[in-house]
Amino acid sequence: MKPVAFPGSNGGRHFRIKVAKTVLAYYVYIPLPNTVSEPWKLRVVDALLRGVMILVSKGGNLAHDLGLSHRIYVLNFAVNRFEVQGPRSSKAVLVTDTAFAGVQVRVFESTRRKEGELKRAVIYLHGGGWALGSASKWSGMRSYDSLCRRMAEDLKGVVVSIDYRLAPEARFPEQYNDALRASRYFLQPRVLARYSVEPSRVGVSGDSAGGNLAAAVAQQVGVISPSKFKVQALIYPVLQALDFNTPSYQQNQNVPILYRPLMAHFWLEYLDGDLSFIQPLLANKHTALDVYWTAQGRAKVNWTQLLPASFRKHYKPVAPAHGLAQVVEEVPALLDPRAAPLLAERDVLARLPRTYILTCEHDVLRDDGLMYGRRLEEAAVSVTHDHYEDGFHGCMVFAFWPAYSSVGQRTVENYIRWLDDNL
Repeated sequence: MKPVAFPGSNGGRHFRIKVAKTVLAYYVYIPLPNTVSEPWKLRVVDALLRGVMILVSKGGNLAHDLGLSHRIYVLNFAVNRFEVQGPRSSKAVLVTDTAFAGVQVRVFESTRRKEGELKRAVIYLHGGGWALGSASKWSGMRSYDSLCRRMAEDLKGVVVSIDYRLAPEARFPEQYNDALRASRYFLQPRVLARYSVEPSRVGVSGDSAGGNLAAAVAQQVGVISPSKFKVQALIYPVLQALDFNTPSYQQNQNVPILYRPLMAHFWLEYLDGDLSFIQPLLANKHTALDVYWTAQGRAKVNWTQLLPASFRKHYKPVAPAHGLAQVVEEVPALLDPRAAPLLAERDVLARLPRTYILTCEHDVLRDDGLMYGRRLEEAAVSVTHDHYEDGFHGCMVFAFWPAYSSVGQRTVENYIRWLDDNL
């Protein structure tokens, strides 16, 4: 009979190592569709993020030790520790941190234009669920810094990355207000002249929650002065919170890195809603048929009419007969186009500039972008739809170290090529 290996013995140490490896394998391995580009890289990033969330939820002392009082603070702390990047200039790009109308921004200026020659410019808004990330203040995220730096260099232009305030310290409409205020400041003739920017060649862009803010800012600027933006470019944008059961939400609810419940969580953090509403949102209880004042909004996210059959597939709408009106009563911003640009009226959409929308097959937000593109086309706006069958949410940042995925590099190349051709 073999002796029992107790925790202090070599057998115990080997046992603990085996358990640790088993746990690690469990968190690293997650089933993924076989068409996802380089799935092991996505699994590793997802495991790291889930590991942080586990530490937050299970290790209550972690937040206290870090002096942080909210789980979003802890996640942001972890993200920024991996991603921190100061404003470092290079021979090709001058990088500075400054403030536009009180909003922190990081400005990337190409140095390769001839003296006196005017440049193109892009206002960029980073993603992160309105709660994560940073664009300036000596702590810009490396992936966004790399993206904006490459945009400025390839376009021989200026890129303004806006460091809007984040939840939970800031709630809607503060993120939107920051984005709009900084954008309007930059669009002033004297400011454009300071950066040698051609006034008729300015675009606005963003990814995920940043795509949401870019779309909302473009709508507001379009109402004030339709000629201000030449283009808008939206990268897997989040555009509505009325239907958490579109085909892409149903198909990709368990695909990293943006899980369906996490998106509902981000929405409630942004709109200052009670997190107990996550489950009603996921069941579409907030837009049930008896919550009658959401009917107009439901029509604007009616994917049975707005999506091509190839994207509707076999999925069925989720429209409960009876719901929870309390959700919309307590979180009225769910119906506000400034928070959910897909809900804008057609006359507002008609004033928008030429548009680029990037979507990914393995992303819960795929259909938000598709539906917005369709509504824009119905309003006679020129739309380029760039879809990636092997793409997933956040894949564009996989174009840079340390991820370097094929789909990430392709998305960045095609995105910048479109800007180069249209801006």
